[in-house]
Amino acid sequence: MPDQMKTFLMCEPVYFEVRYVINPWMAGNQGRVDRKLAARQWRNLYDVLSGRASIRLVEPVAGLPDMVFTANGGLVCRNREVIVSSFRHPERQAESRHFSRFFEDSGYRVMRLGSGIKFEGAGDALYDSSGQVWVGHGHRSDVEAISAIAAKLAVKVNGLALVDPRWYHLDTAFCPLANGYAIAYDKAFSAQDVERIRDAFGGKVTWVGDGDASNFACNAVNIGNDIILHKASAGLKTELERNGFNIIEVEVSEFIKAGGACKCLTLEL
Repeated sequence: MPDQMKTFLMCEPVYFEVRYVINPWMAGNQGRVDRKLAARQWRNLYDVLSGRASIRLVEPVAGLPDMVFTANGGLVCRNREVIVSSFRHPERQAESRHFSRFFEDSGYRVMRLGSGIKFEGAGDALYDSSGQVWVGHGHRSDVEAISAIAAKLAVKVNGLALVDPRWYHLDTAFCPLANGYAIAYDKAFSAQDVERIRDAFGGKVTWVGDGDASNFACNAVNIGNDIILHKASAGLKTELERNGFNIIEVEVSEFIKAGGACKCLTLEL
């Protein structure tokens, strides 16, 4: 039976394509998405997740090809509240009202950070197993989002500056896991923030190499002991398995052309 403790929001890739360039992964990939393959890859991910959790769907919208990356729709909080995203790039800004409508229709209290603060949801805001929130800033979300989220949620919020445009959202380079573990890519962060992650997770953080980072190994979905990701090297699998995790690879190569993988395609509700 699906784990009712976890529910994910997904969006079918009906209109998915690379139409513009708003991150380095998109460059050179305009018009190069195999849409039939993308649909099969998305369905494979849906099937893997639906065997372990509940899935809800938000209606895809013509002209919004990146709406498939539901992680960016907002940050879901306790008590059926959600902070809906304020997207930086004009190409994605219309998504906010569609995600807002979904949450309102689903009985959530919709909040916004306001004051012109750019914030891209669970792409840049991740809960760890202790309930603290880690917020990435520098490319898509503003540094001001850190204090604004802390004020709304009344929880500890840790900021991490993203220093490489390839790792434009926090969830491309950092993934808190169950039981106090995490995986991360050190080159996405300043030396100071690498130490901040080390201090918080100690020996429970697994640092991935360049190859695993480029295969979006940190852009993973964690359900219990399962880690669902695009690809992982033998070394990374061995280390994570030693820590009690089971690695499930799900090919999402068509979505990587747009700069997203398994985690980007889901939003935990």
